[in-house]
Parts: sequence; structure tokens; C-alpha cells
Amino acid sequence: MSKDKKKKTRAEPKGTKRREKNVVSWLCSSDAYDILTCKGYTSLSQNPEIITAVDKIAKLIGSMTLYLMENRDDGDVRIRNELSRKIDIEPCSSMTRSTFIQWIVRTLYLEGNGNAVVLPVFRRGYLQDLRPQPANTVSLNPLSYWDYQVMLGGTPYEPDEILHFVLNPDSTYPWKGDGYKVALTDVANNLKQAGVTEKGFMESKWKPSIIVKVDAMTDEYSSPEGRRKLLSEYIETGRAGEPWLIPAEQFSVEQVRPLSLADLALSDMVQLDKRTVAAILGVPPFVLGVGDFNREAWNNFISSTIMPIAQAIQQEMTKKLLYSPTLYFRFNPRSLYSYELRDMAAIADDQYVRGIMTANEVRDWLGLSPKDGLNELVILENYIPRGMIADQSKLQNGGET
Repeated sequence: MSKDKKKKTRAEPKGTKRREKNVVSWLCSSDAYDILTCKGYTSLSQNPEIITAVDKIAKLIGSMTLYLMENRDDGDVRIRNELSRKIDIEPCSSMTRSTFIQWIVRTLYLEGNGNAVVLPVFRRGYLQDLRPQPANTVSLNPLSYWDYQVMLGGTPYEPDEILHFVLNPDSTYPWKGDGYKVALTDVANNLKQAGVTEKGFMESKWKPSIIVKVDAMTDEYSSPEGRRKLLSEYIETGRAGEPWLIPAEQFSVEQVRPLSLADLALSDMVQLDKRTVAAILGVPPFVLGVGDFNREAWNNFISSTIMPIAQAIQQEMTKKLLYSPTLYFRFNPRSLYSYELRDMAAIADDQYVRGIMTANEVRDWLGLSPKDGLNELVILENYIPRGMIADQSKLQNGGET
């Protein structure tokens, strides 16, 4: 008597259902397929023109000295203490101020797409370190249109617990940066395609400058060995400029002009795309190799592109790191502007003779070390101290000696 054998099956856990495989398919035209399927992704950090412009902006901002300033009744004064040294010299224990600021700017433009997050570390109420957070570990979760939460490696933080630098605020969430990724994507793809086209053109072997018509019916020239023999006997010469002697009945020589990059108008398109990148990022075209240096354009670049980003950085650090309402951080942009040394000396001399700058301030303006006895304000008329102007003999007793 046979027994029916039941097939053993693994019992599913209670409260769970067996998953069914779902298959999703698209039915679309060839044009829609080209839109839905990506042919390749080009990162902005891999484009030479974009990375050149971003590096220029980052290095310029990173080279500015970051001052700790205090508001006073007679004007703002620079403060020198441990906090100012920490921010200006070594904001991060493993980085200098220059590399720290460069990281912030590069992350804003490239990997962070308009957002860069730094985690401050405090100990007993004092600032201990500023730690940059990689863009791929940062998540900005909106709680409302005006409030949000920051996730750093899975740990939640409130906005006032971190430094959140923003570039190009988003229209829906103003606290979030939008960057320039969308605006630069098409231009980056065009520049990449231009590079591929140029490389393929330069590597192509189909660029003959001379065509030789040969009678194919002649057995002597129908094989590769015969054609090489033809070139060695009639065309190859021992000296440059030596004439060729060829039989006119058997073959003829014609010169052709090969296709060049100028025929493709590739250079004009590349220059146009470079100017577009320069316009979007706010850098002068000559930074990307288009046109010549212009001092007015450079100074406008410093005031209209560099300083707004620098102000966004210094305002965020002032807001989150300082408690005193009279203290604030400020970048010093004077060294970035393009000046003639003659113009700087003329400005310093003019301020010196009017009693506005001391001689040591003039020397510092010109990059020289101070000297003893040059800390008094003097004024025109024999350069006497300003406090002794009324002691001149010509001003006493009605000007009579």
C-alpha cells in the first residue's frame, strides 16, 4: 500500500504575506525612449571649464583674511583673541582656514548643489572644532516651508546646531540652496561632446593630404606591395623640396584639403559654451581662456561674485557662533582687487598728509613692516603732529612775530 508523499514547504512567518514578483514595463516610442533612458551622466566636477571657474572662486574666497570685529561708538575695531585665531588660522583641527573655506565653496557649487554643512563642536561653552560634513552624508528634511531638520549620518540636528551655508536659495524652501546644477547640465554635456568630437577627429587616420590615382588594371599597382614600391620609386625623396618625376600615363597626383576643426565650427561653439559657463557662475570669460584680462571686469567680479558668497559665509558664522550682539566676522577683500602699486601709494600719501592715516598704517597699506615713531597722525604744513597745529607761531598774536 503506497502512501501519498506530501511536498514539504517552509512555513511563512506569522503576520506576513508571501511577496509576489512585480514586473514593470514601458511601452513608448523611440523618441520617448531616448528621453527616459539616460545615455550617460557627466558630473559638474568632471568638466574642466566648470571646475576651473569654481576653483578660482574658492581659492579667492579662501585667501581672504577673516576678521573678528566689534561694533563701537567711534567705529568698528578688529579684535585679536583666541577665537579670532581659531577661525582665521585653524577652524578645523585638520585643515587651515584657506582649505576650509575652499571646501565650503566647492561643496556649494558642486557636490552639495547649493548646500554645505559644518558641524561645530563645543567644549564647556568654548568652540573646539568645525567639522565639514560630506555632502553624501547630509539630508535636509523639511518640516514646513520655514522649518527643517538636518540628518548627519543618521543623527538628527536642529538648524541652530549646525552651520548651513546656502547658495542660490530655493523658491519653495528658502532655507535650502538650489545651486546651479540644472543650469549648467546642458552646457557641461555640450562641452563634453565637443571634447569627444575633437579627440575622435585628432585620432582619426582618415586625413590624407595627397591622393594618387593609379591604374588598377596594372598588376604592378594592384597589390599593397606594388603601391609601396610606387611610393618609394617616384614619390619618396631624399631631400626636402626635391621634384617628383612620375609617368603621366600610369597615374596622376592630386592634392586635397582635409576636413579641419575650423570646418566643423567647433572652436566657436566651445567659446560660446565657455562664455555661457562664465555668465552663469559670474566669472570673467578670460578666467576660462576666452578674451584678454580686463582690470575693470576683474574688480567687478570681486565685488559682484566673490563678496556675496563671502558675506553669506561670514553671516552664517556670525549668527551661529557668536553670542555677543556687538561682535561679527568679516572677510577682508582689499588684497583681491587689482590695483596699480602707483595708485595705492598715491592713495596712502593723500590720506597721510590729511591726518587720516599714520605713517605705519601707510607702510602696512604698502606691505611694509612698521617703524618706531611713526604712529602719530600728522597734517600738511611741515608734517607736525595734529595736536600741535594751534601752536604755530604764525597763528599766535594775530600772525605777527
